[in-house]
Amino acid sequence: MANTIIVASCLLTFLMVISSNAVRYQPTWQSLDTRPIPPWYDEVKIGIFMHWGVFSVPAFGSEWFWWYWQGSKNKDYVDFVNKNYPSGWTYADFAHAFRAEMFDPDYWADLIAASGAGYYVLTTKHHEGFCNWPTKVSFNWNSMAVGPNRDLVGSLATSIRNRTKVHFGIYHSMFEWFHPQYLKDKANKWTTQDFVKDKTLPELYELINTYKPEFIWSDGDWEAPDTYWNSTHFLAWLYNDSPVKDTIVVNDRWGQGTLCKHGDTYTCQDRFNPGVLQKHKWENAMTIDKRSWGFRRQSHIGDYLTAQQLINTLAETVSCGGNLLVNVGPTADGRILPIFDERMRQMGSWLKVNGEAIYKSKPWTYQNDTLTKDVWYTKQVGPGGQTDVYAITLKWPVGKLVLGAPEPTAATQVTLVGYTGASLQYTYSKPTKMMTIHVPEIPISSLPCEWAWTFKMTKLSN
Repeated sequence: MANTIIVASCLLTFLMVISSNAVRYQPTWQSLDTRPIPPWYDEVKIGIFMHWGVFSVPAFGSEWFWWYWQGSKNKDYVDFVNKNYPSGWTYADFAHAFRAEMFDPDYWADLIAASGAGYYVLTTKHHEGFCNWPTKVSFNWNSMAVGPNRDLVGSLATSIRNRTKVHFGIYHSMFEWFHPQYLKDKANKWTTQDFVKDKTLPELYELINTYKPEFIWSDGDWEAPDTYWNSTHFLAWLYNDSPVKDTIVVNDRWGQGTLCKHGDTYTCQDRFNPGVLQKHKWENAMTIDKRSWGFRRQSHIGDYLTAQQLINTLAETVSCGGNLLVNVGPTADGRILPIFDERMRQMGSWLKVNGEAIYKSKPWTYQNDTLTKDVWYTKQVGPGGQTDVYAITLKWPVGKLVLGAPEPTAATQVTLVGYTGASLQYTYSKPTKMMTIHVPEIPISSLPCEWAWTFKMTKLSN
């Protein structure tokens, strides 16, 4: 018994020493920027984004409907309201029609999983200020008080965690276009912080403590400096003491001047796709509807990315070290349009075949090929240090695929990922550094996928 007590005491002392030596981040960018990004985010590569709110009711133009109507007074938006709604109509009147009566969180969760995505981001509050959860700091402008009369954030968080392995994340707008406290702080040139203390920060703490998301996609920060938002103090708490401190990932939108400079992952701008390797982890947040993040009733088929365009963007983004966050806009009654459903499932079907070139992959020495356009590279490093290189070609190579980047050895093997046939033959010219993969005639019915084909190369010299 005495020995057991001594061992237990020593173990407790060791754990206390480890705990006391744990890194604690200070509320400065210099300190916060030293935090390593949790590995899961880089490994999963792909996320699904959904913009859903009161703006889904008029579903005209974009999710910025309220601002274009009553902020900038865009004629198209003003005329739309005057033509279709009674005199004296207000934006708040739209909220009663945001009912989400067809919303099935289990179906959404299953669809997100079917897309092949590893994380999900839901708009908890956009710039309109409407909260998709029963927040204590917005008593009459939230989904429990008006409209759906339910906790949309909580419903999705529960379904996703119960039915999938997808990481749950949230989008949150720091500012609100027409909130009186925010407008007062703005008029005071950010010398007061009433809106931050009474609204923004309480919402963020409430979301983290209640729903424990693993990703925060912050937005609506750009008008004011990060000191106004108290961003570094919130992030220090998030990294040090929050219930998600070990897994949380945040983006770079925490105040004027932080974009593409601070945060776990850089977004830099909407639809950021640089086409070259970046020094810092980054994300391409983009939309299937090329004109809007929210659902639009006046969209046409040509406004949506094709499956080919979506897969091309995925390959290019991951090759350059980025994550792809694919946005769709649900309807006010809680449906996901068939066109969005189809694109998500098409991406998932492609990933079932080609996932080994995407998930947990790393950028290779080259991102795109030096000779053949529209070939993008990734690599996987095995437990023993061996490297497999993947060439994702966006166009089917008829007869041969000529590559200028890979340098094969006598032991190199080439296969078409997902194809059950034999390894492919190739030739290599050292003087010209040209590798020619001989592609056999394969019946369409035997092709492993419909868009973007992956050639795996082992034991290259580079």
